[in-house]
Amino acid sequence: MNSLIDREPVNLQQDQIGDLLLNNVVLVTGAGGSIGSELVRQILYYSPSKIVLLDRAENNLFEIIKEVEFLFPEVAYEIALCDIQKRQSVIKVFERTKPNIVFHAAAYKHVHLVEENPVEAVYNNIIGSKNIIDVCKAFKVSTFVNISTDKSVNPTSIMGASKRFVESMVYFAGEQQTESVYTSVRFGNVLGTSGSVIPLFTKQIQQGGPVTLTHPDMVRYFMTVSEAAQLVLQAASFGEQGKIYLLDMGKPVKILDLAKRLINLHGFEVDKDIPISIVGIRAGEKLYEELFSSVEVKKDTKHSRIFEVFTTPIPDLEKKILLLEIKAERGEDDEIRRILNESIVGSQLSL
Repeated sequence: MNSLIDREPVNLQQDQIGDLLLNNVVLVTGAGGSIGSELVRQILYYSPSKIVLLDRAENNLFEIIKEVEFLFPEVAYEIALCDIQKRQSVIKVFERTKPNIVFHAAAYKHVHLVEENPVEAVYNNIIGSKNIIDVCKAFKVSTFVNISTDKSVNPTSIMGASKRFVESMVYFAGEQQTESVYTSVRFGNVLGTSGSVIPLFTKQIQQGGPVTLTHPDMVRYFMTVSEAAQLVLQAASFGEQGKIYLLDMGKPVKILDLAKRLINLHGFEVDKDIPISIVGIRAGEKLYEELFSSVEVKKDTKHSRIFEVFTTPIPDLEKKILLLEIKAERGEDDEIRRILNESIVGSQLSL
């Protein structure tokens, strides 16, 4: 994967991560997903006293459980088949497992699917995250890490806007919980994950093409899932309150070039063997992603591939979340779009 995007392997400050995770109870939401499951694998190397695998997708949860049992039989684990939208279910999990550290990776992430379902974005990404954060505060979790996205910057999508709301929730939680650490880690696209272009292009190549692109000039930042998880743990180990950390995504990659490279790696010639078809940009997509906005300030940290972003949280956040929940209950998609758009500096949602 690294060869496709010309990235060097990441170096970690292992001792610092070990100090965070060793002998602690660690809970991962979305533990069966692409990012969540890789976080589980990486966390297990640092010998937590127990890992709690929380996911509402039964099959995904089953797969990561089997992997944990096979690769790390010495580590205790607990299973939490749980929907984060249901606050009482989340409370029951925390009462039973008593986590010290929480990595929040559960979210709807597919831009065009979320764009067509704003109500579900509110329920899952915003209300679900609020449930997790509120329960973490109530149970005095020592470290909470939110997995965010570059799509939260000047969002053009419901998914990106919903994740910007979560970044603000985490910021305010950090202000309220001075004895605990609440932080977000923002990064771009991850190669090989569910819904990413590599598995899609590979399948299309195996089927004889065409390989479909939305636009010939579209560019994206990429990293491998292993690198993303490792740097998330490194950022979490900094132990600094209310921060948004940005992972170094390197140089943006042109999707057309990526498709051509992948076709060649499979032993085929572009157009002669495998055609490339341009199908048009979908709702909510950008031609290029931004890692931080013009109103944000980026600063170096003690790790060369992790930056700190200084930004302004969404004002009157609690009122806006309550209003979004009311609009979601009424199924008012256009009102949800309007509130999200008006709440975020630089937001460019289609109304």
